[in-house]
Amino acid sequence: MVKKMNEIYRDFPILNQIVNDERLVYLDNAATSQKPKEVIDAVSNYFLRDNANVHRGVHTLAERATEQFEQTRFKVRNLINAKSEREIVYTKGTTEGLNWVAVSFGTQVVKSGDEIVVSYMEHHSNIVPWQVLCEKTGAKLKYVKLTKNGELDFEDAKEKITAKTKIVSIAQASNVMGVVNPIRELTKLAHENGAYMVVDGAQSLPHMKVDVQDLDVDFLAFSGHKMLGPTGIGILFGKMELLERMSPLEYGGEMIDFVKLDHSTYKEVPWKFEGGTQNIAGVIGLGAAIDYLQDVGYEEIEKKEHGLVEYVLPKLLKIDGLTVYGPKEPDKHTGVISFNLDGIHPHDVATALDMEGVAVRAGHHCAQPLMKYLKIPATVRASFYFYNTKADADQLIEAISATKEFFKHGTI
Repeated sequence: MVKKMNEIYRDFPILNQIVNDERLVYLDNAATSQKPKEVIDAVSNYFLRDNANVHRGVHTLAERATEQFEQTRFKVRNLINAKSEREIVYTKGTTEGLNWVAVSFGTQVVKSGDEIVVSYMEHHSNIVPWQVLCEKTGAKLKYVKLTKNGELDFEDAKEKITAKTKIVSIAQASNVMGVVNPIRELTKLAHENGAYMVVDGAQSLPHMKVDVQDLDVDFLAFSGHKMLGPTGIGILFGKMELLERMSPLEYGGEMIDFVKLDHSTYKEVPWKFEGGTQNIAGVIGLGAAIDYLQDVGYEEIEKKEHGLVEYVLPKLLKIDGLTVYGPKEPDKHTGVISFNLDGIHPHDVATALDMEGVAVRAGHHCAQPLMKYLKIPATVRASFYFYNTKADADQLIEAISATKEFFKHGTI
């Protein structure tokens, strides 16, 4: 049954509360999304009815748990249009997925004198693993510049990605600038130069349809908790031939085939990467989250979020002393909008907005190289999701006005 937008708000009970004597407006979705009742119920029902370890048991509870656990793998395959469910590996989240690619795959293909290309807008999780790989191998890390309005400079990308490039790793959507990057074109450029394409999908999978075969990416990592699922569960997609080349990073139970006294053999992809007891409840919750997102429909999600940005961004741009970072055109934005108020520290702005019931994020957003590039220490970030409303946007605008008034006159 397809979800209707006017029915969605009631599916998120956490949103129906008062914070600091004000109606809660949750605009920190880029950090983590809220969970609908269907996801909460799926996790709860697993513990109430099916709690058992997967793959190991032949009793009924174990079989039911295993069926749900593996069913989510099929749901992810269908969600991103992977060729096989075996290209879907469970991780803790985007960070772990990117680290696995850097450590297990990167060490095979990168050597001294090679280059790895990222951009200035990357999250630390898509910078630090490549820094470490470069330190270990003697490779060089290069950064693609941004245009004046905060978009990735594709002309600079064409200069930075060369025959020396072995890996290109770019976020599909920025967690600060609110821009969507041209992944298909970047992938084509990388492949033409003999490089592999890695994509940070943490900020894209919750908001837009992603087709890994159409994009032709080699690896894609994303997190469940930003797309209605539980924390501690993520996905690493990799093309089968590349995953088969990678070695496991954890050894022990679940991932083994046979263990002898002097050597061991491992299971096939993807199970060779999933050592130990997995986050079974998280996997089942992610499956329920995917069901919910598909019931709503990505077309509707994008339409709703675009409408919200189209509504609120012009209002923000009209506020005297407020600077928006990234594109000023709504059609170039995801639901992420970062801004600053002149003369007021971002942390003070976020605290003041919280007193008005509006939850936003303030800081460097795990993107310190981007902050340095923009020549600022931090920003305030309001990030919308499809369950937000125009009333939420209005409350944000009113709260910003109240914040300006307070820091000007000392009263709200």
